[in-house]
Amino acid sequence: MKIDRLLSIVMLLLDREKISASKLAEMFEVTPRTIFRDIETINKAGIPIITYPGAKGGIGIMEKFKLEKKLFTTTDVITLLLGLNSLNAIMSSEDLLKTRVKIKGLVSEEQILLFESKIVIDPTPWLGKQTQKLNFDDLRTSLINNRLLSFDYCDQFEELSQYKVEPYRLVLKDTLWYLHAYCLKLQGFKMFKLSSMSSVKLHDEQFSPKNLKSEPLDPSENKQIYLKLLIDESLRHYMAGYCGEENVTFHKNNKWLVKFPFVESDYGYGHLLSFGEKCICLEPEHVRLEVMNRINQLMKKYRNTVSLN
Repeated sequence: MKIDRLLSIVMLLLDREKISASKLAEMFEVTPRTIFRDIETINKAGIPIITYPGAKGGIGIMEKFKLEKKLFTTTDVITLLLGLNSLNAIMSSEDLLKTRVKIKGLVSEEQILLFESKIVIDPTPWLGKQTQKLNFDDLRTSLINNRLLSFDYCDQFEELSQYKVEPYRLVLKDTLWYLHAYCLKLQGFKMFKLSSMSSVKLHDEQFSPKNLKSEPLDPSENKQIYLKLLIDESLRHYMAGYCGEENVTFHKNNKWLVKFPFVESDYGYGHLLSFGEKCICLEPEHVRLEVMNRINQLMKKYRNTVSLN
């Protein structure tokens, strides 16, 4: 991609006194004419380029500009590293590692150590299984070249399924990374959590991209509704964080009313039931009845279970 090549050229010129156009063309596998067009673009962007004539000449960046390092401020570098660290936490890539090393060279080691001691990115859960890193190179190749991907996927109920998809975009939503893809098995778009994907395989087979303009990020068939809950004081802070302070109002006798976002699925009902006796669903009536039904079914199973002792 041109933007990648331009950034790489700038990084090289910042690191070296000068380099010939033919050498740059060889490194990036393009023609010298393309390199001269890139240099013109870089110059127009405000980075002062100098050309040195003669057999030992070449292309360089004005020394004063290099000394002042106005291309990236310390804040710029820290911001870039924060983004790269968040990617590196869930994806493995030699290119990501090389880019982090290059960017680290723009600021002092003391500043890097201070930054890395203050901000830690760790997507692994406090409890349960550890998330595994994916090969970012395969994901990037599939996205750029429209190549099919297949993988194993562990859903929220710990059931493992195999999918073959047309990948369209990576999405960071609510601190988690997802792959937005067209599922060949389901014949529709679906969001796949990267931390739940394994055994990813990049196929040679290509696909013709579909129009994404009308496709929502969350193509789930289950629509969100709102419940009216009555909760104990002990759940107030959790509900304020989950639903927003404006959706939690005082009722009486240390009880609070909550406007609670809810999707009617096994996962949604499981989440609701996890609050136990500290939470009662008041509305809508059909959700309230379904909660009671699930509690009764659970009690029936426990009563009918034969002791294993």
